[in-house]
This record gives sequence, structure tokens and C-alpha cells, in this order.
Amino acid sequence: MSEKEEDPVQSGVLTTKMEGVEAVSKEEIEKILKQVDKEARARKLTGTPHWIVYVIGVSWSIFQVYTAAFGLLPAQLQRSIHLAYAFALTYLLFPARAGNEDNRLYWYNWVLAIFACYIGLYMALNYVRIMEAGGDYSRMDYFAAGFGILLTLEAGRRVVGLPIVCLATFFLFFCYFGAYFPGFMSHRGYSLERIASHMYLTTEGILGIPLGVAATFIYLFILFGSFREKSGLGQLFIDISNAVAGWASGGPAKMAVITSALEGTVSGSSVANTVESGSLTIPMMKRLGYRPEFAAAVEASSSTGGQIMPPIMGAAAFIMAEFLNVPYLDIAKAAAIPACLYFFGVFMEVHFEAKRCNLRGLSRDELPRFVDVMKERGHLFVPLFAIIIFLSIGFTPLYAALMGLVTCIIAGALKKATRMSPRQIADGFELGARNAVGVALACASAGIIIGAITLTGLGLKLGNGLVELAGGNLLLTLIFTMVTSLILGMGVPTTANYIITSTIAAPALIQLGVHPLAAHMFVFYFGIVADITPPVALAAYAGAGIAKSNAFWTGVTSTKLAIGAFLTPYIFVYNTSMLWIDTTWYAMIQTLITSCAGMTAIGAAMIGYFVAPMNWVERILFVIGGLLLVDPGTLTDIMGLGLLAACVANQYRKKRAGVVSTATTADA
Repeated sequence: MSEKEEDPVQSGVLTTKMEGVEAVSKEEIEKILKQVDKEARARKLTGTPHWIVYVIGVSWSIFQVYTAAFGLLPAQLQRSIHLAYAFALTYLLFPARAGNEDNRLYWYNWVLAIFACYIGLYMALNYVRIMEAGGDYSRMDYFAAGFGILLTLEAGRRVVGLPIVCLATFFLFFCYFGAYFPGFMSHRGYSLERIASHMYLTTEGILGIPLGVAATFIYLFILFGSFREKSGLGQLFIDISNAVAGWASGGPAKMAVITSALEGTVSGSSVANTVESGSLTIPMMKRLGYRPEFAAAVEASSSTGGQIMPPIMGAAAFIMAEFLNVPYLDIAKAAAIPACLYFFGVFMEVHFEAKRCNLRGLSRDELPRFVDVMKERGHLFVPLFAIIIFLSIGFTPLYAALMGLVTCIIAGALKKATRMSPRQIADGFELGARNAVGVALACASAGIIIGAITLTGLGLKLGNGLVELAGGNLLLTLIFTMVTSLILGMGVPTTANYIITSTIAAPALIQLGVHPLAAHMFVFYFGIVADITPPVALAAYAGAGIAKSNAFWTGVTSTKLAIGAFLTPYIFVYNTSMLWIDTTWYAMIQTLITSCAGMTAIGAAMIGYFVAPMNWVERILFVIGGLLLVDPGTLTDIMGLGLLAACVANQYRKKRAGVVSTATTADA
């Protein structure tokens, strides 16, 4: 941010007055991010190196915008150039050793970056010859492919992390030593030349569909997110949430849920959302009496839900559209009700916790007025509406993102306070490039795994093996798939997690009769909630760093708050009407109403409070009744309503009897 740029957080009447709240410094936030997010460990360059990297980043964004506006290049060219930019920024910005605070660039850093850039461009530079060769590659082609694989693995290690590199390396060994693997995994094995060319000189491996999606509309949406940050739309979300819910019981926590839901409409990063809005909401929650673990968990679970919130979901959702060969709008429409249920469930748990602990909201004097908020910055919603409109009338996500980007700049120019200068626009381009590096390397690294699966035919074998292991039982297969996604989520980002599990596990679910969209949404959901599932829960760790709470118990509490994300996927696998598959408007309204009632009951059971404290029997009954209501179906709805009516009546009886909550002395 330039010195003359107005900081949205300091924009007059729209700023929440946090009297008595200890501010979270920029240095503390950067320290937290470095602990949980590899992309935050980039070198802080100065002088000439800084400007060289700046120009590379801006030129990358200009290339992406140009091709989006005037026509994409052939797939291999577009992806090759995209990978070359990612390589250049990776080897200039990210040190080889974690924790290396040396921000200087030595001669060998430049040599490695230039060589990596050349290897990344190899397909683009030799495109015609390689296409005409028809698989008859030269020795130089094989060398370039081999170095391309090695450079992808090393770049992935620096930016994404070691686990995905280990996984990709295992699959490379599997391709070569296939004859030595047992059972259904055994195959004849392939030569190094065959493996290298398949992985790097075709569109089956590194330059495959995931990188292709990253090199087109994902980049544009990431760029849109960087301009959102520059324009102050994120602060607008916070101010609106304050105005709407800040005064209510437990207001700051409810504000965190609403803010994260709004943030989720334009951002797909759990950790970034947690830190961005959590630096404000978590101190406020602590101030009003929320336990540090609960305050951090509210922000982490809410921010994680951003990746399932339409219209702009996480990067994996765009890849899902390509894998299933369906319009992205169908993916967003299918995710709408589950996403609403997720945030509604978190919101209700926050409400019940506030009532249980008798927590007040902020005073009206500490909050911005909704009318003032909309008057000052309401025009910043225009880009979001533009994206929704363009998607709805049938334009591609790439064009919708491009129009959203253009509209963001135009809308910001309507008022002096939000107008971006040419330097700020260039800064937005550079920030978008930095944010895109992680997604590009995650997709490229996961492409190696997909390449191994397509080369050896392992996908079908693993699907059959998973079905055999579960004895053909769908529920067991779902559980195995869930566990696989959660374990993968400990070491790989959501995008790579989805790519791997959708290739390995989703076919097994489809083989058992699950609708393809439901199967892919199932693995997508559990890849996302891995960010808040212990023992490795990156979003929960980020929130714990801000709240200065126990990271593990923050993760446990986040899991409890996000219970809807663990239950809903099982529901829509068994009954796809929740995903707008073979259903009617009447049925959808019924599903939405009863599901909200069900999530209310489940949320009350998680907290142990409805209008009075609950014992364990009541909690179990509330959960059963809630599950019956969440499951779409008239019979289950009637049974759930009957059970909950009795439970609610008992709660009001206890309230009239004067049962007192002990929440201030013990955690229910």
C-alpha cells in the first residue's frame, strides 16, 4: 500500500470503535501467517530485485487479462507460459530452506530462476515441433521434461509444502517400479523417458486440466480478490456485519460469521480470511467474554466456510466444473443450500453460546450505521453483482471474472475515497500474481499424481479396491473417503486435496450409484474442513495465534462449530435434492426450512443450551431430531418435528423452573 493510499480500516465513520480492545499489529499477523502459511514466507526484497519481481508479477497479470479479453492461447501454450511465470516468482521469492530470513538474492538464485523459467517455457518455445513429432521426442525434449518434473517438485516444496512433494514422488516411483507393487497396484512399469514425456510434454500431467484451470479463470478470480482488497470491499463487509449484528447478544462473534460469509463470496482462502477479519473480530469477542479458544474457532470455522460459499468458491470448485464438464454456475447452485446451512449452523451455535454465557453485544455508539456504510461504500457491491449477473446469463467464468475485475476498477472510481490510482492498480496486478503462485504450484504438483494415475490406470483400480475394502457398503466407502480427505488435508492445500481425492475416491462413490456431482461435492467438502480438523488445522492455528489460545483445542472447537460441514455431505449423497438435482422449488423451500430447523437443533446440542442448559440425554435427542430434519424427506421431517417439539417444550419447562446456566464456571 502506498503512503498516500487511504487505509480502509481508517476510513472515518465506517470503522468500529474498539475501545479497550488490544490491537493485533501487522507484525504479529505476519508472524502468525509465516507459521501456518508457506506463501507468507516469501522474501521481502528491496531495491532493484524488488522492482524486477514487481515487473514480473505485473506482466503476468497483464498476460492473463490480455488472453482473457482477446482469446486464450492453445492449451499447451497458455499453461506453459503460466508455469514459467510461477517458476520465476517461486525461485526468486521463496528460499530453499524454511526459516531463512536472508532476503538477499545471490547470483545462483537468478541462474536457477532463469533456468526454471526457460524449462517452464520449453513447451511454448517448441510447441509446433513437439506437436508434429507425434510422440517421437528428441533427447533434449526428454531432458527438459525431466528437469520440468524436478523443478515442479522443488517449487511445490517451497510454496505448497513437503507432503504433496512426497506424495507426487511416491507416484513417480510407482510408475517406474510398478512390477514390484503387490495386488491390484501391480503393473509392468514404464521407462524414465515414457514417464518424463507423459508428465511434461502432454496435457495428462503437469500441464493438465488443473493447471489449465489455474491458468485461466482461477487466476482472474484471484486477481479480482486482490482488487477487492485494494478497493476496500473487505472492510465494507466488516462494517455491514457490524451494523447488522454487532449490537446483538454475542454481536462480534455473529459479526465474524456474517463477515466471513460475505468474504467467502469473493475469496477462497481459509487462512487469509481468518487473519484478515479475525484481526478485528477475535479481540472484540475476547473483550466481551468469549473464551479465547471459542473466539478463534468462530473465526476459523466461518472463514473456512468461505470456500463453499457461492458465487465465487475456492479454486477446487472451478476444477470440479472442468472434471465434470458442467457449467460452473451448476456447481455454485448446487453448493448454495449446503453453504447456507453451514453458516446458519455456525451462527446458531454462536447465538446459543452467547445466551449460555449471557454475553452482550457492542453498544450502538461503537458501531457504524448501516445507512452510512451503504452511502459511503455500497457501490463496491457492484462488481460482485456483475459477476453473478454474467454467470447467470450464461457467460463463462473467465469472462465473468474479467468483467468483475473491470467493474471493480470502474465502481471504485465513482468516489474519491475508493478510487484507485494507476500505481494502486499496478499493485493489485502484482499482488494477484503473488497470490496465484501457490495455486499454480499446487495444481502442477497434483498434476504429477494425476499423470501417474492416467498412465498406469490406477484410478479405476483404486476405486475398485476402495469398494472391495468397504465390502460394497456405501456408508463405509463414504467414511473411508472422508478419512482420506482429512488426512490429505493435513499436508496439502484444498485444491490439491480435491484433485487427488476426486481422481481416486470419487469414482468409487460413483461406482456405488452416487450421482457424480454429489460424489465430487462430498470430497470437495471434506478437503475444505481439513483446514479446521485437528491435529493439523491451518485456519484454526491462524485464529489461535491471534487469540493467543491453545491451537489444538481451538481446532476441536472449530470442528464442533462446523458440524454442519461434516453432516451435510452425507445427507446430499443419500438425497440429492439438496443439490438441486431432480427437485422442485416447493421441495427446495421445504428442504431449506426444515434443514435450518435441524441445524438449529444440532447447534443447540453442540453448545448444550437452547433456552436452558441441557443434560446429555437432551443433547442426544436434539441431535437425532436435528438430523431427521436435515435429511430431506416428508417422513423424516414429521418425525424430527415431533421429537424436537417435545424437547423444546421440556427446555421451556426447565426455563420456567429457573434452571441456571453454569457456563461462567464450566464449559458445557
